[in-house]
Amino acid sequence: MRPEIERQVLELIEQRRNEIISFLRELVSIPSVTEEELQIQEFIAQKLKTMGLQVEMWEPDHEALKRHPAYLPSERGYQSRPDVVGIYKGTGHGRSLLFNGHVDVIPPGPFEAWEHPPWAGEIQGDRLYGRGASDMKSGLAAMTMALESLIHLKVRLKGDVLLEYTMDEEATGNGTLACVVRGYKADAGICCETSSLHIQPACIGRIWFEVLIRGKPAGIQRRWEGVNAIEKGYAVVQAVSDLEKIRINKLNHPLYPDKRSSLPCMVGVFQSGSFPSAFPDTCLLKGSIATLPGEDTNQVKSDFAEHILAFARTDSWLKDHPPEVKFVGYCGDPAEISSDHPIVSVMSERFRQVMGREPQITGRQGAADTRYLIQYGQTPTVIFGPGLTEQMHANNEWVNVNDLISATKILALTVMDWCGYEAP
Repeated sequence: MRPEIERQVLELIEQRRNEIISFLRELVSIPSVTEEELQIQEFIAQKLKTMGLQVEMWEPDHEALKRHPAYLPSERGYQSRPDVVGIYKGTGHGRSLLFNGHVDVIPPGPFEAWEHPPWAGEIQGDRLYGRGASDMKSGLAAMTMALESLIHLKVRLKGDVLLEYTMDEEATGNGTLACVVRGYKADAGICCETSSLHIQPACIGRIWFEVLIRGKPAGIQRRWEGVNAIEKGYAVVQAVSDLEKIRINKLNHPLYPDKRSSLPCMVGVFQSGSFPSAFPDTCLLKGSIATLPGEDTNQVKSDFAEHILAFARTDSWLKDHPPEVKFVGYCGDPAEISSDHPIVSVMSERFRQVMGREPQITGRQGAADTRYLIQYGQTPTVIFGPGLTEQMHANNEWVNVNDLISATKILALTVMDWCGYEAP
C-alpha cells in the first residue's frame, strides 16, 4: 500500500460525502419490500453500468433452486425479481473479492408510527431515516461507492471485484443462493449487512417452528368436561422458555459472550380459540430458535422436538395427546470463518487506519446470507456494514451518515489491500 494514494482515496471519499449520502437516499426512496425488488434492481443495474462494470441481471430459475439442499420454499417465485451482479475485472495476479448485500426490506407498517416517512430518506442531525436505512441499504451504498471512488481515481486493481445485489433475503435468502448456483465466488467476501461497524466473522442461525396442541372439545356450559387448549398452550410456551434457559447455560462460543441476547428461543405467535363464547380446543404456537456456529441445524430441530415431547409426558392430558412439532418457514444455518482469516486481518488493519481505534470483532446476532457463501460458494466471508444491528426492522429506522462515510473508506482501502493495485 502506498500512503499517498491511500490519502487521495480517503480525501476523495470525504469530498464525495454528499454524493454518497444522496445515493443512499435514492436507494431508500425505492420501496423495495420483499417480492417487489424489480425497480431497485433496475436502478442499481443502471448505476453499475455508468461505473463501467460488466453487469449481469437475471431472474433465478426457481425450479433449479428447488433442487439445492439449502433452498427455502418461496410461494411467490422469482418472475420480475432479478438478482444483479456487477463485475470489475482486475488487471490480473491479484486476489478476488466479492461484496454481498440484499436489496429487499420488510414492510414499513403503519405510516403513522413513523416520525419520518419511511421512503423519504429524511436527514435530521447525523441520522438518515427510512425503511432499509440500516438494513441494509447503507451497506449497499458503502460497497458501491467504495468501488466507484477507486474507479474515479483510476486506481487499477489487480484482483477482480464482484458486487452482488440480491433479492428475497428477508424471507428466504434464495437470492444469494442463486448467485452461488450461478457460479459466483471469490478468494474472500464481505457481506455488508448490519454490523454497527463491528467486524463479524460469524453469524447465528435461526429456525422457525410451529407447535400444534389439541385439547378436548366441550360446550361452554360444561367446559369442565373439556381440556382447554389455551391452558395447555401456555404450559408449552413455558416449556419453550425453559429450553432457552437450558441452551444459554449449556452453549458457549467466544464471539458470543452475551448468550442471553444471542440465543433467543421463544414463542412469538399464540393462536387459539375461534369465538368469544366458544371453548378453545386447539392452540397453535409459532416461534424461533437461534443457533450458534458449530451447531448442527437438524440436531437442534431434533432436540427441540424431543424437549417438547418430554414435557408432554409429564402432563396428564398431553402425554396421551402429544403436541405436533413442525419446522415451517425460515431456516438458516449458522456460519463462521476463523477470526484469524486474512480477510479479517486486512479489514481490521484498515479499520484502525480510518477510525484510529481497535475494531470490535464480534459474532452477528442475526442470521445472514454468509451461510451460502461459506458453505456452498467456497468464499470465506466476513460481515461488516454501517447499519446498526439494533435498528433492523425498527420503526423510524435510521443510520448514522458518519458511519456510512467511514464504512465506505474502510471498504475502499480493504479492496486496495486485498486485491492489490497499480498506481494511477
